[in-house]
Amino acid sequence: MDTIINYADPVQDGYSAVDSNPLSVYVMHPFWNFVVKFLPTWLAPNLITFTGFMFLVLNFLMLAFYDCDFTASAAGHEHVPSWVWVAAGFFNFLAYTLDGVDGKQARRTNSSTPLGELFDHGLDSWACIFFVATVYSIFGRGESGVGVATLYYILWVVLFSFILSHWEKYNTGILFLPWGYDISQVTISLVYLVTAVVGVETWYQPILWSFLYRDLFTFMIIACSFTVTVPMSLYNVLKGHRSNTLKHSNLYEAFLPFLSPVLLFVLSTIWVVFSPSNILELQPRIFYLMVGTAFANVTCKLIVCQMSNTRCQALSWLLVPMTPVVLSAVTGVVANELLLLYLWTAAVILAHIHYGVSVVQQLSNHFSILAFSLKKPNSD
Repeated sequence: MDTIINYADPVQDGYSAVDSNPLSVYVMHPFWNFVVKFLPTWLAPNLITFTGFMFLVLNFLMLAFYDCDFTASAAGHEHVPSWVWVAAGFFNFLAYTLDGVDGKQARRTNSSTPLGELFDHGLDSWACIFFVATVYSIFGRGESGVGVATLYYILWVVLFSFILSHWEKYNTGILFLPWGYDISQVTISLVYLVTAVVGVETWYQPILWSFLYRDLFTFMIIACSFTVTVPMSLYNVLKGHRSNTLKHSNLYEAFLPFLSPVLLFVLSTIWVVFSPSNILELQPRIFYLMVGTAFANVTCKLIVCQMSNTRCQALSWLLVPMTPVVLSAVTGVVANELLLLYLWTAAVILAHIHYGVSVVQQLSNHFSILAFSLKKPNSD
């Protein structure tokens, strides 16, 4: 197996994070401290993390079955059954809870490792697409819903908000957890349950004059990003610059982690704008999945770099074959654009899974641990 992690600088054993969100500090952390006491001490933290992630995947697949093209919530269409929204709310909150208790279980069992950090944040980066796509089904793409192109750009706001926190850690050595995460998880879990009770028709109604719930949904995501997440990230990095504590004082090196995400945005947006068959209207769910998975792959490589104290690579190799794929699509070289999207999405998913498995195996071997067990390798 090729070496993915460079051990020239030791992988960090310490994990430095700051969580100052009042909801998290005063409500969720006490709740998670209560929940973790009921978990058996033999239960591996990474297994908790993976289980929570799979609940989000389950939500995505469940809504894909009942609302594949995001039209089920529109007037005149067969709506998603109420029990699905109840299940979605329960699974989403369960995933959020497991994501909160995995680290506490690691400290409780004295099993904190860099593998756990990568596993947690790596799966969180992939979870962005599953979370956003599932929420989209509440409003859908109908007359009172959100257009697929608008949702595409909203997805990118969420993705860039996520990577900002890891860009901070890459430069400061400290992960400042975003405030919007906890608020959004609790809110959306409740919205799923409310939708089950009142029906999607409730979201057709304007809140005030012609201001619809879909407008509130869009406004909250964008406002949270540009008034909270971005300013706080810039403040923390500038604070480190003033105190001379940044790990990368050179401006180019400091902003290098943004190169691949920006190129991914440019490539995917070119496909959206110049698609001969209007691919985003044709199959938005698969296109979102492709973009979200490619983004997760780029982010995971950044997380590995910050863990191993190595330089972030300028270009993610996944973007190299994506360039001719996009050019083939927009120029009409490949006649069946939808088939091309399916094949490329499958390739991206397989490549990301292969990368994740390879990194987990290398870290497990390096630290002589098992990914999903607290037992030592070769022990009974």
